[in-house]
Amino acid sequence: MKPEIKLFAVIGIFFVFAATLYGAWTGWGEPVGWVALYLCAGLGFMISFYLWKTASKLPLRPEDNLDGEIEEQAGNYGAFTPYSWWPLWLGLSASIIFLGVAAGFWIAVFGVVLGVYALIGWVFEHYKGEHAH
Repeated sequence: MKPEIKLFAVIGIFFVFAATLYGAWTGWGEPVGWVALYLCAGLGFMISFYLWKTASKLPLRPEDNLDGEIEEQAGNYGAFTPYSWWPLWLGLSASIIFLGVAAGFWIAVFGVVLGVYALIGWVFEHYKGEHAH
């Protein structure tokens, strides 16, 4: 986690400098910009602190070990269907829903009905047919 800790600490330092520069540039008269930038710095430092505290309680990850091998990181990535038509129908139904929002409500209703059917098909495709378990 050391790279992540350093990354968010650098982000925090960058935003401190950016907020200070922005505040000096505007004469500290515009309160929203420099306050927001200081809040971004605080967020970077807060994430860095959280990662540091978490890393102190956990063992080293395989990617943190400089002498580690690639095989240490490998693991189960899940089971994937070789091909599936359901994401195509889900994308088509999403485009119909967005078209319905722009053109007419009845088109969006048709897209929602098609989307529910496609979502049910995608969820249950491993229970029936060629890829059933």
